[in-house]
Amino acid sequence: MVAKDQLIGWLLLAVSIIVIIVYGYLVFFTEYSLLLLKLTGFIAVLVVFALIGWIGYTLATTPPPKPLEELEKELEEELKKLEKEVSEKGK
Repeated sequence: MVAKDQLIGWLLLAVSIIVIIVYGYLVFFTEYSLLLLKLTGFIAVLVVFALIGWIGYTLATTPPPKPLEELEKELEEELKKLEKEVSEKGK
């Protein structure tokens, strides 16, 4: 029996092949070829620059990481607290 993931994979492959054939037909054998090429180019540029914009937004709104010195101090403080707790439990 075919697993669910394999079925989805075969379905995606079939849909891709159908879309390629239909797209090729529309580009080479219809009067809509110029419109289709313009639309395809626009969508490609839109997707690329939307992705770049999203990355830029993420970089602009994400706070910078803490400096290593600050992290080391926090770790030392936590280690001292744990050592203190262990020594108090041992008494």
